[in-house]
Amino acid sequence: MQGRPKGKGRFVIVRSRFNDTITERLLAGARACLREHHVARGRVDIVSVPGAWELPLAAQWAAVTGRYDAVIALGCVIRGDTPHFDFVAGEAARGLARVMLDTGVPVTFGLLTTETPEQALERAGGRSGNKGWDAAAAALELADLRHRLGE
Repeated sequence: MQGRPKGKGRFVIVRSRFNDTITERLLAGARACLREHHVARGRVDIVSVPGAWELPLAAQWAAVTGRYDAVIALGCVIRGDTPHFDFVAGEAARGLARVMLDTGVPVTFGLLTTETPEQALERAGGRSGNKGWDAAAAALELADLRHRLGE
């Protein structure tokens, strides 16, 4: 990881409850990363929303408060038999990017977009690692960079 984040900053994790088995594992990974980097439990807020579609709005609400150095967005959309996946995954991703660019607050992307539940499990603590951990690590790095740049 670039930079030297050492527990500085305040973070919010916004987690989708849809595909809860997966998103709970992503949340566990994000929390473990923050703990390993000495972020005190009291410096991390966790909120949940019904699904990935709602992640951007909750991320925006959190970002505009000015309380957080970064927002960690966690969710899981698994392709099904309808085009629902394309709409939800694409718009959630676009919305999260928009929040980050509009507010200047880092929003990291821990939203899995997979073809199967098995692929999601692989990315939520399986052999492909834990993308919740990765999203938290990115949040730490971006928060550190933002402070070093004098933002």
